[in-house]
Amino acid sequence: MSSSRRALGLLIVTGLGLSVAACASTAEPPAPAASATGGSARAAAPVTISVGCQPPKTNPLQRKDWDDDVAAFQKLHPHITIDSKDGFPCHDVKTYDAKLAGGQMEDVFYGYFGDVQTAIKAGQAADITPYVDTITTFKDIDPSVMAAYTVDGKIYGVPRGNYKVGLVYNRKLFTQAGLDPNTPPKTWAEIREAAKKISALGPGYIGYGEYSAGNTGGWHFTQSIYGRGGAIVDETGKKAAFNTPEGKAVLQNLKDMRWTDNSMGTKQLYQWDDLMRLMGAGKMGMILGAPDVITELHDNRKATYEDFGLAAFPEAKATLGGGDGYMFNPKATPEQIKAGLLWLDYYVLTPGRGQFDYARQKATGRAVGLPDNNVWGDSPTGQKLLELRKANSTLPLENFSAYVEGSADVPLKLEPPMNQQIYQILDTPMSAVLTRENADIDQLLAEAAAKVDSVLSKAS
Repeated sequence: MSSSRRALGLLIVTGLGLSVAACASTAEPPAPAASATGGSARAAAPVTISVGCQPPKTNPLQRKDWDDDVAAFQKLHPHITIDSKDGFPCHDVKTYDAKLAGGQMEDVFYGYFGDVQTAIKAGQAADITPYVDTITTFKDIDPSVMAAYTVDGKIYGVPRGNYKVGLVYNRKLFTQAGLDPNTPPKTWAEIREAAKKISALGPGYIGYGEYSAGNTGGWHFTQSIYGRGGAIVDETGKKAAFNTPEGKAVLQNLKDMRWTDNSMGTKQLYQWDDLMRLMGAGKMGMILGAPDVITELHDNRKATYEDFGLAAFPEAKATLGGGDGYMFNPKATPEQIKAGLLWLDYYVLTPGRGQFDYARQKATGRAVGLPDNNVWGDSPTGQKLLELRKANSTLPLENFSAYVEGSADVPLKLEPPMNQQIYQILDTPMSAVLTRENADIDQLLAEAAAKVDSVLSKAS
């Protein structure tokens, strides 16, 4: 999913959820005041905004929810017209950066947390600081999440969802292997032992899966070194900082699992879709991943929710946090920015409405209960979201309790600068230890660090 930004793209797009709200839901909270833009909406001049990331036609439920919400929103704000743009996947690695650099983004455009710095540097993200009070729940958004959109005190976007990485595991395979699915591994040593038992189930079974190509290897190296307390770049952001004991431990653990334990299968160079396919087929026991992985397995891999559990990242000292949201084209007028924020307030950032209309999701047979996309943390708005989710849950919440309890106090750490270029470089050591038994970890990290230093030097 990292890119292969494509990989990251799909993960976030499918996982962090394009759920929406229903104008007809009885649980819908009161509509926002039409005067939120500073005056009567009915008296305001007409304004049209193009908005990216409309759900694709291949996902008819989410598409209908979006369209219903647009209609309901426009009824509340008749001076605003939303021009929905379906560009699935919302973030296409093959075109996103070029489209951004060329100023071709929608007035309200979608992006990952990692895209913010790139957009600002390219002069393609509007400063929305004067207008953010339009978001009624803005004050409750977790500061560590808003940090992704805040540069030098200025705000350039708002989040749609966020995640912390954990351990996704197949409860059914745990049972078959004689493991207790209600007590998932908490340490890397426990993961190794569980992986060996799952691999011992027979040919085709893989205890633990890991990415190593298409930038996803570097992305997961980052996840793992963060978990061990390490870093990718130093505090200045100008030097590589992963040629360390923590970085070596990440690679040595994978090398041991691959060649000593034989618990990772013989085929490697996996990208995002490969692990989703294997997990969905019920042949792989564990991977690192966020809650949205389980949504992907159910929605697009025909897997059963009940077969999967989610635990906290093993031995985590920090966890890679990421997410997605919306920024604004610098060509947008103040009126378009205000209108866009009103839409995001309606669709993205209100518990009980839009993407968080759990009552509607439950009524239409969609899954409710995954511990994802709470950008408000423990604030009153965050607590309200959790109450609504629990009240409408259709999933066995106990399957995710290890993640909820174990991740709560783990600090969130954002992706490094120039992350896609760095991830591409770090694919090499990840793939090397998984495909060459005699791979020299010290040499691999030293060479990768030199390349990353060069990338950061050119960028500064």
